[in-house]
Amino acid sequence: MRSTFASLSFFNYRLWFAGALVANIGTWMQRIAQDWLVLTILSDDSGLAIGIVTGLQFLPMLLLSPYGGLLADRLPRRQLLIATQSALGLLAAGLGVLVLSGVAELWHVYVFALMLGVVTALDNPVRQTFVAEMVPPASLPNAVGLNSASFNAARLIGPGISGLLIAVVGPGWIFIINALSFGATIFSLTLMRAHELHEMPHATRGKGQIREGLAYVRGRSDIVTIMVVVGVVGALGLNFQMTSALMVREVFERDAGSYGVLGSIMAIGSLGGALLAARRKQPRVRLVLAAALAFGIASGLMALMPTYELYAVMTIPVGFASLTMMTAANATVQMSTDPHFRGRVMSLYMMIFLGTTPIGAPLVGWIGETFGARWSVGVGSIAAILVAVGAAIWAKRNWDIEVVYQLRHRPRLTMVGPHERARSREEAKARLGASDAENASGAA
Repeated sequence: MRSTFASLSFFNYRLWFAGALVANIGTWMQRIAQDWLVLTILSDDSGLAIGIVTGLQFLPMLLLSPYGGLLADRLPRRQLLIATQSALGLLAAGLGVLVLSGVAELWHVYVFALMLGVVTALDNPVRQTFVAEMVPPASLPNAVGLNSASFNAARLIGPGISGLLIAVVGPGWIFIINALSFGATIFSLTLMRAHELHEMPHATRGKGQIREGLAYVRGRSDIVTIMVVVGVVGALGLNFQMTSALMVREVFERDAGSYGVLGSIMAIGSLGGALLAARRKQPRVRLVLAAALAFGIASGLMALMPTYELYAVMTIPVGFASLTMMTAANATVQMSTDPHFRGRVMSLYMMIFLGTTPIGAPLVGWIGETFGARWSVGVGSIAAILVAVGAAIWAKRNWDIEVVYQLRHRPRLTMVGPHERARSREEAKARLGASDAENASGAA
């Protein structure tokens, strides 16, 4: 258990974790309130309208994420985070005022979703890379896992609170609460000890820096494979707010409280996946592929569940598999990337992961309206299985991966690829060097 929370021993990360937990709770509360507002008040149970809102919120990822990554590589990251978190709070407050005053229309939500996406496209790369400044390099996988744990602990709490408050006071106050929650992150950033930060190198101004980041990624087939897998799954499989709203309203005929509880139940599995990821010292591409396949199978079973209760139970393994995939992908990309390029590479990763949602969300919403809510979940399941299997076959053919299994005594399955072989060679060289040193000492 101590290894799971090891990064909390660092003062700056401890501050960040606490502030981010509060802000994440507010963010999850707003996500539920926003979708319920669009679905039940500003439209006639339109899955397409929710898909458009989701798409507009993530569209800037496709356009602005590379510039956000470049800013993360160039500018002081803590100050940049304070600016982006402040802007996110102001946007939440503005939408809350419109809703509470009774003048909010669907196009207002569209506009605010687009502006929120612009700020998020600048915020995500610096938030991802700033983690590496709060902990030593050896603790980075643990810190990334705890970040996901914070996000999903908030997901465990936020949707349920949001569902209850929507029923009591309406969605408008949820946006105001979210606006105030960003103050916790900003406050934690101002209290950090600057001399304890492990500041990474900043890129100097120059031409072609975004192209340099693209060229770096093109030369890394492992990063490209991860981006393809999370891009497909993110576009068609991770639209939980929209698909759950459709299932709750159309299939199970439940209310906002049931919708919020569903998100909290899914977060049980997500939190478990995040905490397990925090214990891994060295995630691998194969874990990303295995988790994507598990997600596809679990979400396919979830789409077939006949009752609300069984559907809710199946969200636990779906949450576990999705968080395992996302956390392993994030940590693998961060740890294997040259620090000089990390902001730009993480921006490209987030662009693919989150930026494909504008393409997938309206399509998934249309499928839900045309063929039924169950198919809005099923299409993500099919896509995840196909991309995971396809990527595994490609890796087997191009990375010279050897599968070693043992059935007798203690059953074991081992995958040996280029990384494992390189590590074996390094260990052999280290042993040889130690042996030579001992021989030289004996001869002396």
